[in-house]
Amino acid sequence: MKPLAKAQLPTESGSFEVRAYDSGFHDFPHLVMLSKAEVKAGEAPLVRIHSECWTGDVAGSLKCDCGPQLDTSLKRVAQDGGAVLYLRQEGRGIGLVEKLKAYNLQDQGLDTFEANEQLGHQRDARKFDVAAKLLEDLGWAEVRLMTNNPDKVNALRAEGVRVTEVVAIQFEPNEHNAAYLAAKVKEARGAV
Repeated sequence: MKPLAKAQLPTESGSFEVRAYDSGFHDFPHLVMLSKAEVKAGEAPLVRIHSECWTGDVAGSLKCDCGPQLDTSLKRVAQDGGAVLYLRQEGRGIGLVEKLKAYNLQDQGLDTFEANEQLGHQRDARKFDVAAKLLEDLGWAEVRLMTNNPDKVNALRAEGVRVTEVVAIQFEPNEHNAAYLAAKVKEARGAV
């Protein structure tokens, strides 16, 4: 997998080289935000695999912790060296329109996973194997992974990427996302 385009991108979090990769949707490529910072000798690069979340990343939704996770990841990666992989798989892979429908079901008491199933989707349709292909293009066979999701760790390992450390990224719940975060913890425990 090779980038379709590259550009320098100074941000409030730090300086990056952004690379666009084919996602199967021409106008919505996967993105790699590659830090300009040097990785410390003897350490694996810090990597965050972040699935697109328009409501959290752009609108600042309080229903999830995606926006704060992305912001924190960009700052940490800019400082420590590594990359944020921004994958185009909105709403646990069901797309933005279906995600908004799932939000309505969540407002009626279903959790995020139950809402996806109610709409006829998988509990979580995201795929993380593409992340391994992006890491291969970067020449990285081992990483420190910023995640709370064991599926991401398992997917990378299944593709031959060595995860040397799992770096948790957590925030205090608020009144709007407490049930969502509890459902994620429950789902993650079931994946182990």
